[in-house]
Amino acid sequence: MRDHAQSRYAASALSPERRASDLRRLRRERFDVLIIGGGVTGTGAAVDAASRGLSVALVEARDYAAGTSSRSSKLIHGGLRYLEQLEFPLVHEALTERGLLATRLAPHLVRPVPFLVPLPAGRGPRDMVARALRRGYYGAGVAMYDAFAGLLGRRRGMPLHRHLSRAAARRLVPSLRPDAIAGAIRYYDGQVDDARLVVTLARTAASLGAAMVTSARVVGLLRKAREVIGARVRDVEAPPGDPDAEFEVRARTVIAATGVWTDDVTRMLGDVGVRAGLRVRASKGVHVVVPRSAITGDAGLILRTATSVLFVIPWGGHWIIGTTDTDWAGDRWHPAASARDIDYLLTQVNTVLDRPLSTSDIEGVYVGLRPLLAGNAESTAKLSREHAVVEPMLGLLMVAGGKLTTYRVMAADVVDRAARRLGVDRPSRTADLPLLGADGFTAMWRDRADLARRYGMPVGAVEHLLERYGTLTVHLLRMIDADPTLAAPVVGAPEYLTVEIAYAARAEGALHLEDVLTRRTRIAIETAHRGTESARHAADVMGAVLGWDAAVRAREVENYLARVAAERQSQQMPDDATAGAARLGAPDVREQAPCSPCAG
Repeated sequence: MRDHAQSRYAASALSPERRASDLRRLRRERFDVLIIGGGVTGTGAAVDAASRGLSVALVEARDYAAGTSSRSSKLIHGGLRYLEQLEFPLVHEALTERGLLATRLAPHLVRPVPFLVPLPAGRGPRDMVARALRRGYYGAGVAMYDAFAGLLGRRRGMPLHRHLSRAAARRLVPSLRPDAIAGAIRYYDGQVDDARLVVTLARTAASLGAAMVTSARVVGLLRKAREVIGARVRDVEAPPGDPDAEFEVRARTVIAATGVWTDDVTRMLGDVGVRAGLRVRASKGVHVVVPRSAITGDAGLILRTATSVLFVIPWGGHWIIGTTDTDWAGDRWHPAASARDIDYLLTQVNTVLDRPLSTSDIEGVYVGLRPLLAGNAESTAKLSREHAVVEPMLGLLMVAGGKLTTYRVMAADVVDRAARRLGVDRPSRTADLPLLGADGFTAMWRDRADLARRYGMPVGAVEHLLERYGTLTVHLLRMIDADPTLAAPVVGAPEYLTVEIAYAARAEGALHLEDVLTRRTRIAIETAHRGTESARHAADVMGAVLGWDAAVRAREVENYLARVAAERQSQQMPDDATAGAARLGAPDVREQAPCSPCAG
C-alpha cells in the first residue's frame, strides 16, 4: 500500500533509491501477489492488483518492456484481419479497449492515425466487376470494424471510415503507384509508443504502492508441499560474489506473465510432473524503419500479402513497415532479423510504391516475438491472439497469449482469479483509472503555448514532451529550469531532449544505456547510426544521475556499440540460424559488472 504522506507522483518515481527500497521490501514482506514479468501484461496486472488494495510485488529479469512489449507495430487496434478469421468477440473486445485508452486511460499516449486500405487496380469489364466486388467486400469489413467500436459516442476515440477514389487516395499518399490502385478506404486506428506505455503502467503501479524491481531474475519457485508460495530471485545488479544476491520472495499467490518465456516457468515445476495446461509458440515479427522522406504521404497503409497483412505506419519523422509472421526457434531474448526477412518486407511494400525502397533507405530494424497460444495450425499467422489463464499448481497462475491492445483485459482476468483465491471480493477498477500523466492532459495540451512561454521553451518541444509524458511534462520542465543544459538536443538525435535521458535514470527505472536508447527513447531505431553517435553523450547524462565513474560509462558505451554491430551483422545473414548466431556475438550488459547505485 502507498504511504499517503507521499504524493502520487513522488510514489511513482522509479529512482535508484526506490529500487534499493523495493529490494528490501522483497526480502522482508509477504505479498498478496508476486508478479513475474515486466511487460505490458505484468505491469498491467500490477496496476490492477494494487488498485484493488492488494499488496503487490513485480520482478523483471531485464528491463520494463525488454521483450515483446517494446517491439510491436506500435498500434492499439482491433485487428482488421481477425474479422476475416471470424474472431468477432476478439475484435469487439480490442476496439472497446482502444476507445478506453484513447479517451480516458491514456489520451497522452494513444492517438488516432489514419490508414488506407488500397483497392487493387485492373482493366477491362471483368476487372470492373471485380473492383466493385472488392470495394464492397473491404468496405463491409471496415464498416463492421467501425460498428464494433461503436458508431457514436465519445468513447470511440477515432473518426469513422470513408471511401476514396484513386485520385483522393493519391492526394493523401502521393507515393502510391497510380496503376496499382483503383481507390482506397480510409479508416483510423490508435498508435502508441509501446515501451512508454509499459513504463507508464509500471510507474502507475508504483504510485499505488507496488514494489517494482527490474534486473531481478526468478531462478526458481518456492513450494510448500504442492503449493507455490513465492520465488527465489537473483539481483542481477548485485556485486560479483555478493552472498545476498539471491533471496526468497514470499507471496500468497504468484502470477507468471512471462509471454514467450511461459515454458521456462513451467520447467521450474518439472520435478513434480506439473503440466502447464497451455503452450506458447513464439512468432517472429520483423519491422524496418525508414525516414518520412522515403514515402510521401499523410496516412498509413495496410496491404494484403499471401499469408497475412503488412502495415506502413506513420511514426513521427519516420515510417514503420512490418511485419513478418514466422516461427522462431532461436534465443528468445535476442531474436534476429535476417536479410531474407528484410527483403520480404521491402518486396511487399514496393508493389504499391512509385519509388521502390531499398536497404539503403533503412534507418532501423527491430524484431519481436509474439506469444501465441500453441495449437494445431501449421503457421503462426493462423494462430489466435486470444489469451488464457491457467493454474497449473496451487498458488501459481499463468497468463499468456493476447495482444498489446487487450493487456488490461488479460490483467483483470488473471487478477480476478488471484482475488478469488485470496478471498477478496473487489472487482477490477482499471477501466476507470487514468494512467499516470493522463489526468488534466486535455487542458494542458490546450494551454501548451502558455506552458512553453512560462518555461521559455519552444512550443514544439513542449508538444513533444506532452505526447510522451502527459501532465508529467511539468517535472521535466522544472529539471530544465534548474539545469538549462538539459534543454539541449541529444547528440545525434535532435528529436529528443537531454532532459529525457536524465529523467529516464532518475524516475523511470533505467539502469543501463541500452534501456534509454532502445526503450525510454527510440533512438536505436530512429537514427541511421542506430544510437552509436548518441551513446557517449547519453552515458554521461545517465552517469551523472546514477553515479557512474569513467570505467562504468566506457563499459556501457562499449556494450551498446557491440550490440549494434551484432544486430547489423545479423541483418546481413541469409536465414534465422545464421542471423541468430550473429546476434549472440555481443555481450549481454546485464551479465557484466553491475551499476553500484542500483544494487540493493
